[in-house]
Amino acid sequence: MPLFCEPLSHLQTMAASDGQRQPLKQSLILGSMTLLALLAVGCNGGGFGIVQPNPEDLCKCLPVEPDILDFRHLAKHVPIPAIAAQEIGVDTILSWTQDTFVAPDAPRTGRELQVFHLANAFLQESSVNAADCDVHFEISQTADKTAPRVIVETPVDSEFCSARQNAQSQLAKHGFTLDSQHGGELPQALSVEVLGMAFEDFDHNRGSPQVATIWELHPATVNILP
Repeated sequence: MPLFCEPLSHLQTMAASDGQRQPLKQSLILGSMTLLALLAVGCNGGGFGIVQPNPEDLCKCLPVEPDILDFRHLAKHVPIPAIAAQEIGVDTILSWTQDTFVAPDAPRTGRELQVFHLANAFLQESSVNAADCDVHFEISQTADKTAPRVIVETPVDSEFCSARQNAQSQLAKHGFTLDSQHGGELPQALSVEVLGMAFEDFDHNRGSPQVATIWELHPATVNILP
């Protein structure tokens, strides 16, 4: 508790007594009481940023929608296989041909069975999708905020728990809170490394206007570089 909090009750009593003895000072007393009220809020942890709540554990997130409503749910929620990863950049993903139609229950095929590694990309946005609790990232080839982006997602599945917590902790070091109530556009792009599997989603409102392809890396892990 801050040092100024302990004598608040004493100060409030003094202000009240002074108000009874000297009615002509009502405006000053009112101002004093307003200040005391603000101090009380601060002492209770409700103001001034004195007490900041800890972000929630991303591994305990509960989806608000059932799995059946999730597009290609079974294809999304798989572990990243222990196979050699292909080195690519964000521009490579942006160049992949997009299919006109992808069935909502389509299994993984072709490129989607491969693992890709991006040694250096730029993280522009991070949030938690309340529908399925996946952690949503938007990455670009350059740090420019207007650069075209690709979506990367770390699933809610237990094998990705440490990856989710790691991203949350790393972002916190940059002053960015990530949980189901906090997230969004980063003030400044951060250099990241990404490992994941290609995944073709469908064309819908999936992120910022800068997202330029339905191809994603999903599942994937994101590591913020020094």
